[in-house]
Amino acid sequence: MSADSAPVVTRFAPSPTGALHIGGARTALFNWLFARGRGGKFLLRIEDTDRNRSTPENRQAILDGLTWLGLDWDGEPISQFERASRHAEVAREMLAKGRAYKCFSSQEEIEAFREAARAAGTSTMFRSPWRDVPEANLPDGPYVIRIKAPHEGATTIHDMVQGDVTIGNEQMDDMVLLRSDGTPVYMLAVVVDDHDMGVTHVIRGDDHLTNAFRQKMIYDAMDWDVPVMAHVPLIFGPDGKKLSKRHGATGAAEYQALGYPAAGMRNYLTRLGWSKGDVEYFTDAEARALFDLEGIGRSPARFDTKKLENLSGQHIAAADDAALLHEIEAFLEVNGKTDLSEAQRDGLKRAMYCLKERAKTLPELIEKAHFVLASRPLVADDVAAQHFDSVSRGILSELTPQLQTATWNRDSLEAEVASVAESRGLKLGKLAGPLRAALAGRNVSPSVFDMMLVLGRDETIARLSDAAA
Repeated sequence: MSADSAPVVTRFAPSPTGALHIGGARTALFNWLFARGRGGKFLLRIEDTDRNRSTPENRQAILDGLTWLGLDWDGEPISQFERASRHAEVAREMLAKGRAYKCFSSQEEIEAFREAARAAGTSTMFRSPWRDVPEANLPDGPYVIRIKAPHEGATTIHDMVQGDVTIGNEQMDDMVLLRSDGTPVYMLAVVVDDHDMGVTHVIRGDDHLTNAFRQKMIYDAMDWDVPVMAHVPLIFGPDGKKLSKRHGATGAAEYQALGYPAAGMRNYLTRLGWSKGDVEYFTDAEARALFDLEGIGRSPARFDTKKLENLSGQHIAAADDAALLHEIEAFLEVNGKTDLSEAQRDGLKRAMYCLKERAKTLPELIEKAHFVLASRPLVADDVAAQHFDSVSRGILSELTPQLQTATWNRDSLEAEVASVAESRGLKLGKLAGPLRAALAGRNVSPSVFDMMLVLGRDETIARLSDAAA
């Protein structure tokens, strides 16, 4: 069955040698979108063969990053290290088929050849003298298993992003498949795992494009179908250089800790290197339905924090209140902040309608929510405290008894405040500063009338009385 007719199976295969990089997160997202949009499977493989750098903590950090982004995978994550015996088995099968051979050249011999080639200005590609030696003539002793690479003609990779890419086979060396200690090399492990997992589409960074030629040799030697390839350009920083720490945050966990909502991050990463017309904002359902390999560009995408903030703000505004509250609590947890009390949760639920607009990140939303998270007596910050002079305190004192009997809806509250302002010869806007300072203790807050409605009559009057005193 060819990859085109088989049910779609994609995979994300990170190495647990560090946290989930934003480039890896986008690769995982593209694989997830492509599979989920076609009713297929999205699998996770942990490439943990580097035993010195692969740690349980790094593995968990990758799983946590994917979970935060909402990229659910099918089945249990597969450990590449635990499949080493299967990889070795395939190398020996290739040996039995005559598609690979035993090479007894020592590292010293190989290095001596390369030094001589460098001195002579010729190719340093090692051609083993053991390639065509009959089995009966082979010595006892340590050996590696090498693939019999094609040395004539050309090899073409049909890539869904890069187009057809061809190299001459004279550039291909007889790659080692199995080391002398019996351990498989990475190139072999990747191909065997992808084949055994039934992967139909390999979507990964274009830094793997050269690997694809060496891996195709293994597919061909085993008479296996080659999956559809799509090598995606890397992510650059605003300066046009590969995204790195000098550009700021580079890990998925860092963006969670900065308070970007997962839906906003998914949307932004989807558009980072892929497009569908001029549409910028997508729901998850729309992204899954629209995402295709043809829309991926060939040029590196540039990370733009302003665009990320804009999309994050749109997703906060559109979010379900309960889901947003859950995300706020997760944000507080990863930053080691105190859990919300039941009263604070209830307050946030009531206030959410007037908090979501124009907040680009969760910290911005939480700052706007200070009025409902804080408890009396409020301590106004330095900027807000400037609104408390003798005149404003007098106005608050005059307003308080009128609110005791006011109907508690927006029109009535606006009318009561306007009446007091008019009696003082002031415009309504002149009372906004003192009211905001009294109700929130901050200059950043929802409108004073939204705060009154959320806080309720008793709490509103109590806060105004505190400030008037």
